[in-house]
Amino acid sequence: MAKRKQSVQVPAEVLENQIHIVRGQRVMLDEDLAKLYDVPTKVFNQAVKRNLERFPGDFSFQLTLQEVTILRSQIATSRSGHGGRRYLPRVFIEHGVAMLSSVLNSQRAIDVNIEIIHVFIRLRRLLATPGELAAQLQRLAETVQLHDEQMKVITDVLRKLMEPPPQPPRGRIGFQTPEMQDFAENHP
Repeated sequence: MAKRKQSVQVPAEVLENQIHIVRGQRVMLDEDLAKLYDVPTKVFNQAVKRNLERFPGDFSFQLTLQEVTILRSQIATSRSGHGGRRYLPRVFIEHGVAMLSSVLNSQRAIDVNIEIIHVFIRLRRLLATPGELAAQLQRLAETVQLHDEQMKVITDVLRKLMEPPPQPPRGRIGFQTPEMQDFAENHP
């Protein structure tokens, strides 16, 4: 019985940071995928070109120069003056990433693809339920409002407790004759 190597573990946060939005779709760059599969980008792209029929336009496409510029500014990468790319990058949509495991036939490619697909699925679930998300936000707003109202009540009670008690009106000190009472009533 052959021993299977331990599967490759790539943190989900790393994968999520490598998923970008291009043409309204979540995609991964060929360069990032090549690093994950531990192969040079050139070798990766050669394998894709040899199997181009497996990657129709809705699985993978090449970026335009404008898209590369926009993407580069979004992910804050700088151009290296040494060598660099001769061709525009290719990006892969979720289905294209799934197809890569059949082109790059290695255990690492299979393991990494499984993790990438899990991240794509999780992102799809998060973004595919706007109604549920809106309901959760509404419940949160109501809870905050309820707590806000309760905090106002508590603050009012505490303010009243901190106020000095009202003093009863003080009467006149000393001996009062009827003439003095008449004068006090007529001259307040």
